[in-house]
Amino acid sequence: MEYTFDQVADMLDEMAEAFPPVFFEELNGGILLQEEAKPDPMFPDGEVYFMGEYVQDGYLGRYINLYYGSFLASARNEDWSEETWQEELYTTLAHELTHHIEGLANAHGLDDKDEEQLLQLLEEYRREP
Repeated sequence: MEYTFDQVADMLDEMAEAFPPVFFEELNGGILLQEEAKPDPMFPDGEVYFMGEYVQDGYLGRYINLYYGSFLASARNEDWSEETWQEELYTTLAHELTHHIEGLANAHGLDDKDEEQLLQLLEEYRREP
């Protein structure tokens, strides 16, 4: 199952509205859906993608990028259902909003967890024949 860019944008808008307003304080750049895919260069081409990222920029402020192309590539690679699309979009949005909240609090728990998961995934790829 595949969704268009506009369909994903609409779904993300609806999902974002379900979060309390406090999650968006100081997120002055908002949530941006980018068309491109963002492959992780640490893995074989087309294997692992960045779905989103939280950005703190001295000039542009704080914002979240979500990558439609990454979602679409993963959906094609893994034959996502409608339910999987919903889960992946919501999980990624919640994850990036958590980075934002932690960034405001100068906390790094999720960053540490992300790093641990990345190291685990790299180790798994090294073990594969």
